[in-house]
Amino acid sequence: MSNFANYLRTIGKSEKTAKNYSSTIFGPISQWAIDNNLSEGSLADIEGVVEFEQLSRNIRKLSIYNERNSVGKGMYNAALNAYSAYLADTKGVYLERDIDEILEDPETTQTEKQALVKSRIGQGDFRRKLVDYWKGCAATGYRNTRLLVASHIKPWRNSNDSERLNVFNGLLLSPNLDKAFDLGYIGFGANGKIHISAELEEPELLGVTDDLSVNLEPQHIPFIEYHLENSFKQ
Repeated sequence: MSNFANYLRTIGKSEKTAKNYSSTIFGPISQWAIDNNLSEGSLADIEGVVEFEQLSRNIRKLSIYNERNSVGKGMYNAALNAYSAYLADTKGVYLERDIDEILEDPETTQTEKQALVKSRIGQGDFRRKLVDYWKGCAATGYRNTRLLVASHIKPWRNSNDSERLNVFNGLLLSPNLDKAFDLGYIGFGANGKIHISAELEEPELLGVTDDLSVNLEPQHIPFIEYHLENSFKQ
């Protein structure tokens, strides 16, 4: 089974879904890209997220793609979205890009750069603020903070500097919930109640249940709403 299929299994997709998405990406979608001079080879040859996203936008304009996606009830769209997430997640693209942007910013002092880089990789002031604020996992109450992840609600790459270090733009989560939240498989409403994407198969095996919730203050709401509108997989 391909690395992509294995990745899908690790984020909760069934064997059937992993096989279908993988065969779709490396089969018909790759062939349509080649036939329409969008790519010289299989999508498997593309390693860059930016390059893939540009190609993906062009593929989605193809009539044959839209016809098959309609018949398949959105399965082709889901496969493309999953492959984009796979590239970003496994290549560490967002982390590397964000750190490069910090280091290259001429208007940021060296001290500020150090603080921002530490915050970006889950250390430093931002994590300490979240540990002090939440005292444990925001959703489950689990108290061993050494095992918990400082997660931005509005993604780092879409936030300004003040938002990146704002304690209300963060949740302290267990690793499984953090990964599901980061990839948009779960979100939280303004009332704190969890939203579970239909794309997350067998969520209970990850400890994702519909009785989970987080206690939110009004300052959290703009960030929570941003995540639901822009990151959560509807």
